[in-house]
Amino acid sequence: MPSRITITTIITIITTIPTTTTPKPTGCAVSCALSAGPAHPSTIGRVRAISNDMASPSTSDPRYPIGDFIRPAVIDSAHLHGYIATLSALPENLRAAVYGLNESQIDTPYREGGWTIRQLVHHVADSHMNAYVRTRLALTEDWPTIKAYDEKNWAELTDARTLPIEVSLELLESLHRRWVALFESLSEEQWQRGYNHPENGRQKLAEVLAVYDWHSRHHVAHIVALRKSRGW
Repeated sequence: MPSRITITTIITIITTIPTTTTPKPTGCAVSCALSAGPAHPSTIGRVRAISNDMASPSTSDPRYPIGDFIRPAVIDSAHLHGYIATLSALPENLRAAVYGLNESQIDTPYREGGWTIRQLVHHVADSHMNAYVRTRLALTEDWPTIKAYDEKNWAELTDARTLPIEVSLELLESLHRRWVALFESLSEEQWQRGYNHPENGRQKLAEVLAVYDWHSRHHVAHIVALRKSRGW
């Protein structure tokens, strides 16, 4: 049986900022930037790999516990390295965030009028599946126009409201293994590819990765904030 994960450990997931990362020279492909790191970092190492430089200062707004997304003016290889580390750590960090919760707690909304923890976990899987497919489309087609989806209605479907969260936790482990491997393989030229979003316009893959770095930490923070407020 795993040792019990305390709320202090879980809070580390979203509050620890890396202090030992050495920025890689701008222009180096991300595969080069990642070559110096361990292939399979430990849980603590992966937690500490999460970057907070994409978040505005935390506010009292429970919708945005780490702040809203801020689009970076420049994304260099050091940023890409950190963003990929976040995606690599997300399955383990999300699992840690929900560790030890009972079914009643899992069906608790993270804020008044918000999704339950169950819906949040399934939403992360839904969102990242869509993003993974869009990434592959961007790499194999010439600036395709992707299809948006109604995340609110997806979260209200029966499976998102009732299935065990373990289903999506396991899905995310495999999905992120594929997604991270794909991002690690990209050349400088491939990072300039992208797609047209019907609501957000043209998005290069480096910008997409920045969004999902934030998105990964954003939803883990929802769960951590709820647990902290309830003393779970």
